[in-house]
Amino acid sequence: MFQIIFNPTSAAELAKLPKDKQLLLMSRFDEVPKDLATDNTAKYGRFSRQGRHLYRLREGDYRIYFERAEAGIVVHRVLSKNTLKDFLFRSKLDAGEETELEERPEFWKMIGDTGKK
Repeated sequence: MFQIIFNPTSAAELAKLPKDKQLLLMSRFDEVPKDLATDNTAKYGRFSRQGRHLYRLREGDYRIYFERAEAGIVVHRVLSKNTLKDFLFRSKLDAGEETELEERPEFWKMIGDTGKK
């Protein structure tokens, strides 16, 4: 059984949303444990760094960044699409190139990973 764990940052971001959006986003995690268990992850964006895999789930105007952990699924960020676009624009990245994004330290800093392992 997987647990969905929101870190303090993602919990605060989720709490700022209207209740109907919160419920919609949380319902999107119904399929995630099964998808991760069967490696059916093509529908998620995937970013890798030092053996760590971060996934992106898209739902309407929101992007949810999470990873599989021993305890379940850890949600790192819940961002509005516009916030992510602003980040990508400021970083001068192509939004379609996940490989470019995963190589940028600014992206990992945004989700709270300093790269120190």
